[in-house]
Amino acid sequence: MDTSDKIKELRKKAGLSQSKFSAKFGIPVRTLQQWEQGISAPPEYVVRMMAYIMLLEEKGENNEQDK
Repeated sequence: MDTSDKIKELRKKAGLSQSKFSAKFGIPVRTLQQWEQGISAPPEYVVRMMAYIMLLEEKGENNEQDK
């Protein structure tokens, strides 16, 4: 799976539009579009950081539901 697919999968898994996903991470919408289209790519650590943040938020939501 290439970087553009990873980013697109993260965004779709979160159920966010491009504009909401880009706002969440402080990325211009056009930049996100270019990443998803494979026109340009972020450094790999950015993708890993996004995935980690999404994982932490998901775990936080699960912990809230358990209470």
